[in-house]
Amino acid sequence: MSEVATRARTNLAVFERREAVVPEGARRAGVCLTIFEHRGEAHVLMIKRVAKGRNAGQWALPGGRLDGTETSVQAALRELSEEAGISAGPAEVAGVLDDFVTDSGFVITPVVVIPEPPVTPSRDEREVHSLHRIPLRRLVDPDIPRWHTDPDGRTLLQMPLRRGMLVHAPTGALLWQFREVVLLGRSTRVADLAQPEFTRA
Repeated sequence: MSEVATRARTNLAVFERREAVVPEGARRAGVCLTIFEHRGEAHVLMIKRVAKGRNAGQWALPGGRLDGTETSVQAALRELSEEAGISAGPAEVAGVLDDFVTDSGFVITPVVVIPEPPVTPSRDEREVHSLHRIPLRRLVDPDIPRWHTDPDGRTLLQMPLRRGMLVHAPTGALLWQFREVVLLGRSTRVADLAQPEFTRA
């Protein structure tokens, strides 16, 4: 795990992050890409939203909109604690990836967090249906990402992380940039990736 953490911090230190120009009326949100050890292997945490409210039943990363004068990093860390029971401070933030502007009017800032062990996720039942540990090795498998052409001829990213877990943009886009930048040291951009219709609510 220490090797993974060192590589992540090194790759993020040289990554030139792109901050989005926030459209008028857009809302800001922060999400956490949380690296932690489980049974001797490095994982990233995914959640499945409850079947009601915004993004009902969708795969996601712990996170949410900013409250008051919060920064995106502060909001991401607060939501990680509230939704997944993981406490982390600014020193455990390894870096920040590119902002992603969604079709539903959010500007999402992805924050890479490496909490001090031990890490024992615990879900907020009001917002989170289930928590899922995804091995980092899965993100670099050769069948990820997968590309799909929708009926409108648009090319859509798909991240088939495990049986029954197919993740699309915007969350899939954030995971792909995480894979490329943090795990592989590549300056891959994802801002122009199309979103499937069902994610626009």
